[in-house]
Amino acid sequence: MSEQSRRRPPKPYRKPKKDPVRILAFEALRAVDERGAYANLVLPPLLKKAREQGDFDGRDAALATELVYGTLRRQGTYDAVIAACIDRPLREVDPPVLDVLALGAHQLLGTRIPTHAAVSASVELARVVLGDGRAKFVNAVLRKISQDDLDTWVQRVAPPYEDDAEDHLAVVHSHPRWVVSALWDALGGGRAGIEDLLEADNERPEVTLVARPGRATTGELLEVLGEESVLPGRWSPYAVRLAEGGEPGAIEAVREGRAGVQDEGSQLVALALAAAPLDGPDRRWLDGCAGPGGKAALLAALAAERGAALLASEKQPHRARLVGRALAGNPGPYQVVAADGTRPPWREGVFDRVLVDVPCSGLGALRRRPEARWRRRPEDLDGFAPLQRGLLREALRAVRVGGVVGYATCSPHLAETRVVVDDVLRGRGGPAVSAEWIDARPLMPGVPALGDGPDVQLWPHLHGTDAMYLALLRRTA
Repeated sequence: MSEQSRRRPPKPYRKPKKDPVRILAFEALRAVDERGAYANLVLPPLLKKAREQGDFDGRDAALATELVYGTLRRQGTYDAVIAACIDRPLREVDPPVLDVLALGAHQLLGTRIPTHAAVSASVELARVVLGDGRAKFVNAVLRKISQDDLDTWVQRVAPPYEDDAEDHLAVVHSHPRWVVSALWDALGGGRAGIEDLLEADNERPEVTLVARPGRATTGELLEVLGEESVLPGRWSPYAVRLAEGGEPGAIEAVREGRAGVQDEGSQLVALALAAAPLDGPDRRWLDGCAGPGGKAALLAALAAERGAALLASEKQPHRARLVGRALAGNPGPYQVVAADGTRPPWREGVFDRVLVDVPCSGLGALRRRPEARWRRRPEDLDGFAPLQRGLLREALRAVRVGGVVGYATCSPHLAETRVVVDDVLRGRGGPAVSAEWIDARPLMPGVPALGDGPDVQLWPHLHGTDAMYLALLRRTA
């Protein structure tokens, strides 16, 4: 060491700068990872608290939201890039460090934030939440990542499509390989369709409202919100779509329960059940899996217009309370009960229309819950299967002969859709119930690309909705 180096004074310690936007995004990712939370439930209270403390304005909230959801959606791609920049297996990197690296990778590869700002802000975040030692590691990795853009990195870390199509798509579009395989099986077709679907899963979904019949109108919502803030729904006559940044809670009709937030696919499922042709009485309707209450509220409003009554059943008491709040103020008769649809308290054959939107893997709503793709495993479907069959079997018993049952699920996975219906109708795993298919396609007028029928599968890339599935069945004996 030279005499000059020995005499040079050490650099003074610089306290790391706290960036409330990136700290909040990091806290949200840690909650998703550590507690198994969902970002759409964790983020709003964090943003509300930040606003109340005066730390945030609208632009800050938008950036924090983009950092959280963008990082979660592209996590698989970013993990592959990060793995190529370190000298140890990814599993040996502490999860909080990985979260900071992924946030930095998203800023570098998925946003327009300048490279120097993305690296320096991420390193400052690391100093605050991880300490100076690990911040140096973060700095080194992000500088490697910053040397190329996303397309270049993807070409480097993804196997060629010709060698392994599913693994290529998994890395490029940030989905687990098994999910790519399942979606491709359900969708059918070639490369273009599956790539469009996977890309749609990574886009930010619109916020869609439903004007509940007899309580609000789309015209009212359009007038209140103005042409610049809202668009009519694509398919549902009761839907309006909020422009980016719209806040549903600020709308009076939503606060009063006359309108609600509801994906257009969910609206179409309820409307199709209500429109199914029916011989005989049409007085008693059942929503057998009603939580948290969106479809039940729409069904109750539709039933009220015909003088029918809705029974909304939900197994979990806390979710049953949510259903009760969603139905409050409905002009027609309704009742909410906490009951298990596989062991129902109601008598057989007493309902005219029944909907069971069964618990499922949620693979149809990956736009809204991107973390679900990393949380689910193929074996999870085995756990849902008995419940789904049991709920459909009891729904068919609950409806009268000639009545209609709608089996719905927010998953396009064949094991949760047509296979379930076929098994119940054929008596696999339990006694068969006599029923026939109803073609659901004419009951979604104007909606294109509904397939060969008689059931319906909606798709994000084709319809702009969640990937809702619907089978309509009429009990025959």
